[in-house]
Amino acid sequence: MAVNGKVCVTGAGGYVASWLVKLLLSKGYTVHGTVRDPQSEKNAHLMKLEKASENLKLFKADLLDFNSLTSAITGCDGVFHVASPVPSGSVPNPEVELVEPAVKGTLNVLKACSEANVKRVVFVSSVAAIVLNPDWPKGRAKDESCWSDKEYCKRTNNWYCFSKTEAESEAMEFAKASGLDVVSVCPFMVFGPMIQSTVNSSSLALIKLLKEGCEELENRLRNIIDVRDVAAALLLAYEKPEAKGRYICTAHAIRSQDMVEILRRLYPDYNYPKKFIEVNEGEELRPEKLQKLGWSYRPLEETLVDSVESYRQAGIVE
Repeated sequence: MAVNGKVCVTGAGGYVASWLVKLLLSKGYTVHGTVRDPQSEKNAHLMKLEKASENLKLFKADLLDFNSLTSAITGCDGVFHVASPVPSGSVPNPEVELVEPAVKGTLNVLKACSEANVKRVVFVSSVAAIVLNPDWPKGRAKDESCWSDKEYCKRTNNWYCFSKTEAESEAMEFAKASGLDVVSVCPFMVFGPMIQSTVNSSSLALIKLLKEGCEELENRLRNIIDVRDVAAALLLAYEKPEAKGRYICTAHAIRSQDMVEILRRLYPDYNYPKKFIEVNEGEELRPEKLQKLGWSYRPLEETLVDSVESYRQAGIVE
């Protein structure tokens, strides 16, 4: 791929996308970022990034408005499609609020990429598009060949999982039919410092644990990845010519109780859960395919410390 060329990042003001924009600028790329409102305070952090004044241009765009995407994508060598709705609470109308923006928005981006002769698209999917498959052979570790069962997702009201699975499978079908080079990266639970001003849903899970406390917590297995390592994975998926297909992007499989114990040791003054309820859900996923591209990840303790310090700096937790 054209290293140090011009690339577009959709949803540039979001949690993962902001770190990706920061990384791209530091590597000498010229970046087109799509946002809903370039003048909004929500996106002010982007223009404060190093090299942003000369190498970052924000475009007003809506995923459901094809024409608004073309101006941002035209002339770019590559596109990182990061924008997608992530619920932080209940969603009264999932088909409209989650599924349509995820699926139709993705297809609009890919059509614009195809028309602009973009060399590669890196699509940010989610492990949500991999893990919900009740028919997967028991005892066999889930890998990139596993897809969440769309009907099962709908039946169990896992609309976020459905939206990510549908969007990624549609992206792969589009790539097959059009010849567009699409690589997808599937992160799990993303923690790490925030550079955006609004709290995203994965950070919220950790913030709630520190801020509100609770008497008891489900002791489920969580697969955690640092936001900076996700950004690095996306760049590798773009720059490495041999990258193809899907990549699981996760680093640490840890039970809630063990994660709380690390936090308690580092930050003893928060109101941590006193009781843990054993839950057998969750499984360890391995990023071996991604590591073969040369990807590595930082220690979990570093991620947790940098997360908490960033929340404190922002005044979100004391």
